[in-house]
Amino acid sequence: MKVQNRQFGMTLVETTVTVAVVSLLAVLATPSIRAYFDSLGSPAEVKGAIGAAFASARAIAAKEQHYAGVRFQQDSSGKQYMIFIVNDPAIGATFFRAVDGQKPIKLPDNIGVMDLTVVTRSTTWNPTLAENPIDDPMLTGPNGDRNLTDTTTFSIIFSPAGKLVIHEVRVRNRDGCTPSINSSLDDVFNTLVNVTDPVNPVGMFIQDDYWGVSTYADLGLGPESSRNNFVIYETDKFKDAYKRGVPYSEYLNQLDVIYTNPYTGTIIQQ
Repeated sequence: MKVQNRQFGMTLVETTVTVAVVSLLAVLATPSIRAYFDSLGSPAEVKGAIGAAFASARAIAAKEQHYAGVRFQQDSSGKQYMIFIVNDPAIGATFFRAVDGQKPIKLPDNIGVMDLTVVTRSTTWNPTLAENPIDDPMLTGPNGDRNLTDTTTFSIIFSPAGKLVIHEVRVRNRDGCTPSINSSLDDVFNTLVNVTDPVNPVGMFIQDDYWGVSTYADLGLGPESSRNNFVIYETDKFKDAYKRGVPYSEYLNQLDVIYTNPYTGTIIQQ
């Protein structure tokens, strides 16, 4: 009697449907992530929620079939947020904008995220970048505020296949407007003039895509490579180091560096 082999696994169609369903669920879960963040208080809890945000970003990349990710950046009042961003070829190969319909998620006031890297950017139209690990003089010197903005502004980017990628990131408003054109009504990223308008501000975060404009470099904003690691710190302990006059590194060096798996796009559990 002929025995028929049983095949275990999933067909291509089944796999495609499964990926689509998971992607949809992850995107729909974003409001839940936002609500969850409101209840967090410890670095460990924030780490878990960031991992959930990464899952949503990978789902967005799969859905849009463009590079997508999570951007960490402070608003004009100094509050740090996570913003879902997606590459927009209509603007440019390295340009990202906020994902439509996805509101920024504010980190708890007692928690911050850094990539521990400072980027020195040329202000010419023939750009060069120099990336260096942040050290105490960078944070305590005359450019301390600029460098703190720089190290707390970075992106984690995923490919449509869900893998972590290192990709140049330049963030612009969804209308593609430059500093000399301030007509965008984008309520997430916008030009410096629009975000800081004292009468009618438009946008939460200053876009950072310019070469040759020293103002943005002076703010600690500008193009840079996406990251594969970061640290989560407690703002009170960070500020306490400054008040006590001890090196920031005394606190920051105690923190675990959190890495993202390059193949799965998930946070590596230590």
